[in-house]
Amino acid sequence: EEWDAVINVNLKGVFNMTQAVAPHMMKAQKGSIINTSSVVGIYGNVGQTNYAATKGGVIAMTKTWAKELARKGAQIRVNAVAPGFIKTPMTDKVPEKIIEAVTTRTALARMGEPEEVANVYLFLASDESSFVTGQVIGVDGGLQL
Repeated sequence: EEWDAVINVNLKGVFNMTQAVAPHMMKAQKGSIINTSSVVGIYGNVGQTNYAATKGGVIAMTKTWAKELARKGAQIRVNAVAPGFIKTPMTDKVPEKIIEAVTTRTALARMGEPEEVANVYLFLASDESSFVTGQVIGVDGGLQL
């Protein structure tokens, strides 16, 4: 049940939303689809097989849609944001020793702020990113280095 719930929200939800908006963007001949992945979708994480699988699937769908929609001649950009360890109510519940272990492995030696992730979404939604498509942008303070 837990597997299905995570698949339904993180993978099927992204698929269904894109299927709903892409025809409208094709008609307008432009648009920006910004998916939410995670560094876990790139590198995996112990105990998160279902979550990692969905976030990896989001990356694969992002890259595929970037190719498919552009091939049809529209200026539709499709990108994904892959946050790392960000200060949220969810991470407030993480034990301090785990937070220290992750931030020690992070080049900037800290957790990210929600606004830092939001700024990447804002960039991708704006015309400032008009030549950016098919990308996965990590917002992880250098955790992936």
